[in-house]
Amino acid sequence: TEGCSEAAMAHNQPDLRSLDMSVDLQVQPCPTKFFQFAVGFIAGGAYGLTSVVVGQPLDTIKTRMQARSDCMQSGSFRTGMELARTQGLIGLYRGGLPVVFGGTLFRSAQFGVYEIALRHLKEKTPAYKFGFLDYQVAVAGVAGGIARGVIEAPFDRIKVSRQVEQAWTMGTLFQGAGVTIWRNSVLFCSFSIYRDVIPPLIPGGLGPFWLGALCSNLGWLTVWPLDVIKSQRQSGLFPNHTTWSLLCEATRRGILFRGLVPGLARSTVANGSAMVAYKKIEELAHTQLPRWR
Repeated sequence: TEGCSEAAMAHNQPDLRSLDMSVDLQVQPCPTKFFQFAVGFIAGGAYGLTSVVVGQPLDTIKTRMQARSDCMQSGSFRTGMELARTQGLIGLYRGGLPVVFGGTLFRSAQFGVYEIALRHLKEKTPAYKFGFLDYQVAVAGVAGGIARGVIEAPFDRIKVSRQVEQAWTMGTLFQGAGVTIWRNSVLFCSFSIYRDVIPPLIPGGLGPFWLGALCSNLGWLTVWPLDVIKSQRQSGLFPNHTTWSLLCEATRRGILFRGLVPGLARSTVANGSAMVAYKKIEELAHTQLPRWR
């Protein structure tokens, strides 16, 4: 009986070798820290390059209005037309070359450091908002702005010198670096806060162009007086003047918002276009390159 039972059991057991079975496992990869940093860095680079190509002529007009004595009383249209008449397109793109090289780098660092700082804060600190203000976004924005300022200072010194047609030397590369870092930390902190706060307030949201333009313009309005002083410090046209003395003098003369019109026009077209490029790189990275994640 025992033998018959064993034989019956053996007969009833399926031969697993004869079964063609396959199991498909869907594994959703998690983004690595390196991948997230690389995306932020490359997207920031696209932002910087686009911003320079689109906005440099208006930036040159703005800087000359802020720092050159012969342009201090001229409007943006007259300043731009005079420069175009005497020097052509080359004059309008004065100082563009160092920003093409440096702009991609420091804007990449700005967004890359921001992403790292924000992720670290979200992992290590409790979430909390002071009303509408997310302190993690603000602190990460300051970190990104400082990173940009440290890298940008020497490139910006060359750019401004070229725009106002003054000589520069290796020994003066970091002239105005302090106010540049100060301006950038406030600027990118403001930009990051506006970018975090504004979209939920607008039904249907904003496209990348108008989101970038609006947040950038609000950021520049927040920090514009420091931009005027930065241009003057880096121009080399105000020797023996400190940042504080220039700030007091600009306040007395009522020029704290000098060059605002071409500056905001540049911010709109340049940062709006650059934000489109930034978002496009992010989209491509997360949809077309999943195998890198």
